[in-house]
Amino acid sequence: MSARKMNLAVGQLGPIQRADSRQAILARLMEMMREAKSRGSEFVVFPEAALTSFFPRWYITDEAELESYYETAMPNPSVQPLFDLSAELEVGFYIGYAELAHEGGQKRRFNTSILVDRSGRVVGKYRKIHLPGHADHQPDRPFQNLEKRYFENGDLGFPVYEMEGHQVGMCICNDRRWPETWRVLGLNGAELVCLGYNTPMLEPRTPQHSHLTSFHHLLSVQAGAYQNGMWVAAAAKAGVEEGWLLVGHSCIVAPTGEIVALSNTIEDEVITATCDFSRNRDIREHIFNFEQHRQPHNYKIIAE
Repeated sequence: MSARKMNLAVGQLGPIQRADSRQAILARLMEMMREAKSRGSEFVVFPEAALTSFFPRWYITDEAELESYYETAMPNPSVQPLFDLSAELEVGFYIGYAELAHEGGQKRRFNTSILVDRSGRVVGKYRKIHLPGHADHQPDRPFQNLEKRYFENGDLGFPVYEMEGHQVGMCICNDRRWPETWRVLGLNGAELVCLGYNTPMLEPRTPQHSHLTSFHHLLSVQAGAYQNGMWVAAAAKAGVEEGWLLVGHSCIVAPTGEIVALSNTIEDEVITATCDFSRNRDIREHIFNFEQHRQPHNYKIIAE
């Protein structure tokens, strides 16, 4: 069997401030896509909520202001140039955004990501399942994390999509901390998992853990990759956004758990690696062979 490979890029974003225009943000994403192409990449992973500042840090009561952070369709006129460039360069991408959907006569909001193939066509959608934070205003916090107020828990499960002959899954930010995320994606056959995140260095409720933020991020991603024999591409929104430092350390991780590419700034930065999917089999067929070695009858407590 010949090696199946993908030249993969991660496009880390520096901070997006509240006043930054969609046009300016899109120009940055397009510049990173061009850089990825110039390095031979055929797919680029962008962060969670990549089209706006991370608005759940604010308690917003004005509905029109809140809705300005959401996308009602994807693509839409404001982001169409990124899709057009994708088709022109033949570079696919993953991107996260706030989704406003009208389903069953209801207005629904999700923290969403999509997979776009090299023709600029959406081939998969994921809605974030593990929402952190809180739904009520907590003014004693230095900043809010109102994801539970502004989003519903994802209702699509952890699907895996075929893209350019590869099996690709998605997760978003806090999902990476939960081992069930990786296992379900692994059981669903993912060869590559795309992950976007916006993670503050400070955790107001457990400040004693703040110096461990990058460690916990990398630990989760490397363990998920190794224990499920998959490649992982993780893209940060990094840097000082609206006064608060976000973690960088965007990375590409091999199925062995090794970091093969790592960002070294907290600005817009492209990292690349060649993913050889034959390496997945080293783990999947020998160390973590699900069919031969899993004992799911002993794991029932996980689902109860």
